[in-house]
Amino acid sequence: MEITNVMEYEKIAKEKLPKMVYDYYASGAEDQWTLQENRNAFSRILFRPRILIDVSKIDVSTTVLGFNISMPIMVAPTAMQKMAHPDGELATARATSAAGTIMTLSSWATCSVEEVASTGPGIRFFQLYVYKDRNVVRQLVKRAEEAGFKAIALTVDTPRLGRRESDIKNRFALPRGLTLKNFEGLDLGKIDKTNDSGLASYVAGQVDQSLSWKDIKWLQSITSLPILVKGVITAEDARIAVEYGAAGIIVSNHGARQLDYVPATIMALEEVVKAVEGRLPVFLDGGVRRGTDVFKALALGASGVFVGRPSLFSLAADGEAGVRKMLQMLRDEFELTMALSGCRSLREISRNHIKTDWDFPHYFPAKL
Repeated sequence: MEITNVMEYEKIAKEKLPKMVYDYYASGAEDQWTLQENRNAFSRILFRPRILIDVSKIDVSTTVLGFNISMPIMVAPTAMQKMAHPDGELATARATSAAGTIMTLSSWATCSVEEVASTGPGIRFFQLYVYKDRNVVRQLVKRAEEAGFKAIALTVDTPRLGRRESDIKNRFALPRGLTLKNFEGLDLGKIDKTNDSGLASYVAGQVDQSLSWKDIKWLQSITSLPILVKGVITAEDARIAVEYGAAGIIVSNHGARQLDYVPATIMALEEVVKAVEGRLPVFLDGGVRRGTDVFKALALGASGVFVGRPSLFSLAADGEAGVRKMLQMLRDEFELTMALSGCRSLREISRNHIKTDWDFPHYFPAKL
């Protein structure tokens, strides 16, 4: 079958993957309302395209934290990618590097920071949870720095794991033979290492529920890497993130896997952008499946987007080639959207290029 859009990878992944693995990747928290809303909300933003503009040359390149990348589409951190494909995070790293963009490696990866670095050059960020044992955090950050990673994406919306009922029903466990590679070789104190899933359950249980804003300052004291705060969806928290010296914000609801009935990230984005008043870049993750979604996010003030599940599903479908094609399709669709909207560079994308259901409610059918 000729793949013509990113959504088609999910159908292939569902057929190829064991149910437990597919459900782990695909499902959200509780009623999964936010999971659906992350997608549905994009459909309530319409375009106001400008015409008769010379779009024979279009530049989709940009910079993130001073790094030049080919497009404002980056790869979000997703855990345990070897469940999707034997090459796991290594395939994603190679594909992302080939696309000239940024990969964020999950700290719960099935390949280590050193293994990912060994795939060759590329701009990579490291996603971090803060653990009760700060020595573990120090070790992880130090290894990421030494492996050439360029920023820390600190996940702040996970003091406890959300209730993902598919995982409860499936009794989710890391498949035999796989392990969380970034924790191998760390001083973890006493832990039952006799089975492969022992480490995974231990690590999840070690996330520090007392994490607070003061820990941002502590993290800044142990690393020179810029820190992106991932999981902000309110203006209040955005303003505090600025005060605490965050290098950037990722508007994220954790792929709708944490608290259900929070807004779609695209709905929360503008509130956060307005609150930071241009003092730091704001990125979006959640629900991006089309180049049109990327354009809408940038029109609402995002500096770029991160894609998570599309990376996993394309990886499951066709390994490194799948991830490469997924990124290329998003790039091509985004460039086409720019051309048809009359934009030749990212600087020309503005709020005037879209209308939303909160701007013009009469354009949209009444919601239940």
